[in-house]
Parts: sequence; C-alpha cells; structure tokens
Amino acid sequence: MKRFAVLLLMAASAGCLFAQRDFLTSDEIEKIREAQEPNARLNLYLLFARQRMDQLQQLLGKDKKGRSLAARELLDDYSRIIDAIDNVSNDAIKRKQLVVEGTVAVMTAEKKFLGQLEKIRDGALPDLGLYEVALREAIETTSDSLELAHDDPGKRSVQLNNEIDHKVKDAEDMIAAEDSKGKVTEAVNVVGGKTTEANGTDAKPKRKPPTLLKPGEGLPPPH
Repeated sequence: MKRFAVLLLMAASAGCLFAQRDFLTSDEIEKIREAQEPNARLNLYLLFARQRMDQLQQLLGKDKKGRSLAARELLDDYSRIIDAIDNVSNDAIKRKQLVVEGTVAVMTAEKKFLGQLEKIRDGALPDLGLYEVALREAIETTSDSLELAHDDPGKRSVQLNNEIDHKVKDAEDMIAAEDSKGKVTEAVNVVGGKTTEANGTDAKPKRKPPTLLKPGEGLPPPH
C-alpha cells in the first residue's frame, strides 16, 4: 500500500534516530488494557480517533502560528489509532470472535472521518504544505480501513489464514536454510573417528587384489 511506502521513506530520511512516541495517553492505554472484549476495544479506539479529529478541526479553525507541528502529531496519532482498529478486527476474526457491533461502528465513524479529512485537504489552508504528507497518510489509512471493514468476514478469514500459513512456511524455510549451512560440504569428512564420504557412506581403504607373487618379486616383462 502507498501509505507504507511513505512511512518507510520518512523513517529512512530521519535515519531512524528517534523512537516513535506513544500515540495514546497513559490513561487511554489503561482503558484499552481493561477492554478485553473486541467490540468494546473497537469502540474505545473509535472514541480516541474522534477526539483527535475534533482537536484537529479546532486547531485548524484558528489562524494560529506554529500549529503545523501539532497538526502533524494529531494526524499521526489518528492514523496509528486507525491501524490499531484494523489489528483488533483482524485478530478477532482469526480467533473466530464476532465483531459485528464493532464493525458497524467502525464503518459509520470512518465514513465521517474520511469526509472531514478530505474537507481539510480541499480547503487548501495556507500552511497545508507543512502537514500535507501526514494528512494524505491519514486519508489513505482511513480509506484502507473502511475498505477492510466492508469485506466479508469469511473472505477476510481465508485471507488471514493464508497469510499465516505463508508466514509459517517462510519461517520453516529460514530454519531449513540455517540447518543446511551446518551440513557436510567437503567430499570426505571424519565423523566419530570414521572417514565419511559426501554421500554419507563410510570410506574404507581400498583392498589390494590377490597375487601369487612372493614379496619383492615382480611380473615378467611382456614378450
């Protein structure tokens, strides 16, 4: 997806020198921990996303200098909250938990969020260029999440299971590759005091053919 490419470019330009700050407050984190049921957790995340959106609109509604940094942070927090919503939904489907209530709430709220974000984009505020990347990221994140919410749960479950199977196979392939590095690479190796050939069979000294000649005697020259 495009938004992941943007994140990678931003991380590379920053040199990954700074740790990513928390996108939730300590109080919000505690509430999420307490909400073990997926529908409740989805609704909590939606509440936090709505609060960020309200704060953003209030901020941009006033012509105040230096607001661009706060706008970028609010947009970044919002995008990460939406990503968390998708993670909760996917995890619930993997566990075969019903999230109909939460999914309906997500679809309803994200449609509104998307309209608000697009309105900010189309408003072409004078300082838009200072937080345009974060705004574009938020719009793409919301669009992707809304599309995901519209997908049939059965279809998503199959896709998630296929993804899991693929990751398991990749892990097994990596383990096999690591194991292969420790295998015999030379033609003959000594293992446990025995000489072993590359095909795994014990290498034995070649036996001399039988002869009637006495020691020191040689064969007569040919006529």
